[in-house]
Amino acid sequence: MKEKRNEGKYPFIGITTNADAEDYSVRKKYCEQVLKAGGVPILMPPFNDNDKALEILENLDGLIFTGGGDHNPLLMGEEPVPQLGRINPERDASEIMLCKEAYKRNIPMLGICRGMQTIALSLGGHVKQHVSTTIKHSQDAPKDTVTHSVEIKPDTMLSKTYGERVIYVNSFHHQAVDNTGARFIAAATAPDGIIEAIESAEYRSITGVQWHPEQLGEEGRKLFNWLIEEAKTFCRAKEIHNRILTIDSHCDTPMFFSEDVDFINGDDRILYDLKKMDYGRIDTVTMVCYLPQPKEGQTFRDVAQFDVESPKEYADIIFGKIEEICRHDGISIARSIEEARENKQKGIHSIMLGIENGIALEHDTENIRRFKDRGVRYITLCHNGDNDICDSARGENTHGGLSEFGRDVVREMNRQNVMVDMSHAAETSFYDAIETSRKPIVCSHSNCRALCDHPRNLTDEQMRCLAEHGGVMQLTLYGGFLRKEGEATIEDFMRHLAHAIDIMGIDHVGIGTDFDGDGGVKGLASAAELLNVTCRMVREGYSEEDIEKIWGGNWTRVMKENEG
Repeated sequence: MKEKRNEGKYPFIGITTNADAEDYSVRKKYCEQVLKAGGVPILMPPFNDNDKALEILENLDGLIFTGGGDHNPLLMGEEPVPQLGRINPERDASEIMLCKEAYKRNIPMLGICRGMQTIALSLGGHVKQHVSTTIKHSQDAPKDTVTHSVEIKPDTMLSKTYGERVIYVNSFHHQAVDNTGARFIAAATAPDGIIEAIESAEYRSITGVQWHPEQLGEEGRKLFNWLIEEAKTFCRAKEIHNRILTIDSHCDTPMFFSEDVDFINGDDRILYDLKKMDYGRIDTVTMVCYLPQPKEGQTFRDVAQFDVESPKEYADIIFGKIEEICRHDGISIARSIEEARENKQKGIHSIMLGIENGIALEHDTENIRRFKDRGVRYITLCHNGDNDICDSARGENTHGGLSEFGRDVVREMNRQNVMVDMSHAAETSFYDAIETSRKPIVCSHSNCRALCDHPRNLTDEQMRCLAEHGGVMQLTLYGGFLRKEGEATIEDFMRHLAHAIDIMGIDHVGIGTDFDGDGGVKGLASAAELLNVTCRMVREGYSEEDIEKIWGGNWTRVMKENEG
C-alpha cells in the first residue's frame, strides 16, 4: 500500500529539460507557471537509465514536454533536409520513452512547441522537418509578443479553456506536426493550415500546442491551469485506488489461451495482463471460462479451442492455465474477498474464477461442488443460446424460463455458496432465478435497455427487481450494449452507469468489463485505462464511498451474502 500524500492538492508535475555537454536547463517560466497554477514542478533531464526514469514517472501526476531543438529525422526514417537545426538524440530517446510510458499509465500530459511534436511523434503521428508557408513561424519579436492568429476547433478542450474561436499566439518553430495519427485530433490551426494544437481523440488528458504559453502570462496560464486540474483528478483517483479494493467482475482473457499469450510480461493481443492491471490500478479480476455452445449437429469438440471431448474437461484445462499464470510473482488466485484483500496488502493482483455457460455442469449438479472446490465463485447459467438450464436472451424460448433442472441448479448453487449470474439470460429465466434463489443473484456484465434496446440488456423493471432482492448489476464495456449506432465511448458507459444508479441506487451497481470478450470502447480500450473511470467519477462529484461501492464494494457484499 503506497503512503498517502496530499490528495492531489499540490500535484507533482514533471518538466523535461534541455541537455548539453555541461548543463541540464529549462526556462524558469515553465516552473513559474506550474507553481502559480498550483502544482509542484519536478525537473526531468534526459535519462539513459530507463528504470530510474520510470520510478520517477510512477510518482508524477502530470508531465510537460518542453520546447527546444529539432527532432532527429532518422526517428521518422527520413534523411535531414538542409534547414534542419540542432538535434539531441539523447533527449529524443528519453522523451519518446517517457511519453510512451506516461501514456500507458494514463498520466495527464501537456506538450509545448517541440513538446507537442514529441507527443505526436511518440504516439503515431508525424513531424514535418521544415515548414515553408505564407506565415512566419519563427518570430524575431520578444517571446511575450503574439505574432499570428490560430483558429480553435469547436467542442475541444481548447475551445472550453479559451472561450474564443480565434486567439493570438507567439511562434518559435520550423518543424511542425503534419499528421496527428489516430490517437489525436488537430484542435487548432494557423491561417496557413499548420497544425497549432492537438488533443486526445481517446478521451485522455493529453494536449499539445505549438506556441509557448509559458511566455504569455495569465493568458498562457490557462493551459497550465487545465493541466493542474487534470493532475489533481488523476492524483486523487490513484489515492482512492490505493485505499480501496477494485474488482472487475468479468473478463474473457482465457479465450486467448490457445494462442499462448504472455499474461505476465504483457501482450498486445489481449486486453488484460499483469502490466495492464498495474497501469489501470485494478486489484482483482474474475476470469471466466467461457464454454462455446455447439449448434445442432455439432459436438463440443467441434467448437472447443483445445482438443477435448467435454465442457468439463475444457474448463479444467482453462483453470489449470490460470493456476499456471498465478505461480508467477505479482499475481495469485483469490478464493475469497479476504484473500483478495490480503493480496492487495502484499502488492499482489488477484484472479478469481468464474464459468460462463452452465453447459460446463454436463447436466449434473454434483459438478457445482466440484467447480466450487476449484475456486469458482459464480456461474453464468447460459450464453447466446438456450441450454438445459434456462432460456437465453438470444435463444428460442425452449423452457419458458428456467427448466426444472435449472431450478435444481440454482438451489444447489445456493447450497454451495456459488453466485447465480443471469447475464445472457432471457427475462423469463431472470425472474425465475429471482423467485427460486434464496440468495441475491448477480448480472456480471450487462447494461441498461432503456439506453440501448438490446435483448442482452436489463429493463428498468429487471433492474429494480434485482435491487429489491439485494443483487448487483455490473455495467459492461461491450459497444453493442452501450449504443445501437455509432462508436461507443467512455461517455456512453458513464451514461449507463448514471442511469443504473438512478434506477437501482448506488448499492447495486458495479463494473464487469467483458474485456477480451468483445468489451472495450474508446477511452476504456483495455484494463490499462480503467483508472479513467475513476477519474471521470471524481470529476463528476462521486464520493470516495460511492466509488468504492461501484469498484467492488457492492460485488463484495453480494459475494459475502452468498457465502452465508
